[in-house]
Amino acid sequence: MARRTGLVAAVAVVGVLTLGLLASIGAAGPTDNGNQRMVGYFEVPSVSTEAGGRFELRIGDSQLQYTLTYSGLEGAVAQAHIHFAQPAVNGGITAWLCEATATSPQPDFDTQCPQSGTVTGTITADDVLATPSPSAAQGIAAGEFEEFVRAIRAGFTYANVHSAKFPGGEIRTQIKARGGGGDDD
Repeated sequence: MARRTGLVAAVAVVGVLTLGLLASIGAAGPTDNGNQRMVGYFEVPSVSTEAGGRFELRIGDSQLQYTLTYSGLEGAVAQAHIHFAQPAVNGGITAWLCEATATSPQPDFDTQCPQSGTVTGTITADDVLATPSPSAAQGIAAGEFEEFVRAIRAGFTYANVHSAKFPGGEIRTQIKARGGGGDDD
């Protein structure tokens, strides 16, 4: 009887640990990245700028909802994206957040970047781009929403805002998904 009780207890512990692990990697439910700070020092190479911002991302079953807030950019705002790359490395654009030109390189894209302020939007599979050359070998194809979300949850995406003064990006944050256990994360 003691052996059976021990086995039941061991199975229960493994079950609890497995559920904890799944929740920590965001395997179930919406995931929130919190409200992450964007600064020039996170750019590659680092940028010395007074500009700053915040980036929030909420992962749902078939869409991402984002809020991007920024101010103080030293150059005219050009565009903002989510890129696929680990910290301290530049990677290909995977999704547009906003752009400031009248003609966007992304067909049917119309979310305009203000010089400062807040941009909100939703990203679906239709908005996921193939990581462009020379980053085509990165492996996220156009429309691969689940692959994109996997990269976000693993911490291998970043958001940044590009300006005319710093065309490679003036402020940036690495996206760090947290939660995964439900709407109260």
